Amino acid sequence: MIGEFIMRCLHVRTNAHVLHLKTRSYAAHVALGEFYEGLVDLVDQYAEAYQGYFGLIENISGAYRPVDDPLKMISGLCEFIDDNRDELSADEDMLKNILDELCALCATATYKLKFLK
Repeated sequence: MIGEFIMRCLHVRTNAHVLHLKTRSYAAHVALGEFYEGLVDLVDQYAEAYQGYFGLIENISGAYRPVDDPLKMISGLCEFIDDNRDELSADEDMLKNILDELCALCATATYKLKFLK
């Protein structure tokens, strides 16, 4: 599950960067740029904290899948976190806090993509 989560986040990051480069909307360009930059730092922080506490994550794999809808992509990531929060946090507050920050990043990006044109 942890490896799947890391890979999912990396896919979302790559897709957000591609959409950032493709958009003709300045607001979307900025929102997606802030999102993918913030996502990289938080995913790295999560992975390193998890590995420092539980040991190396052995299985991080998956094939890249492009997406076209940034709102659906971002909400999908937050839904995945919410649906799997107990397993992803392993009942550790430090991991719960990082997951909360990831969801806050998703919510902020969603706001900017929906309401700032």
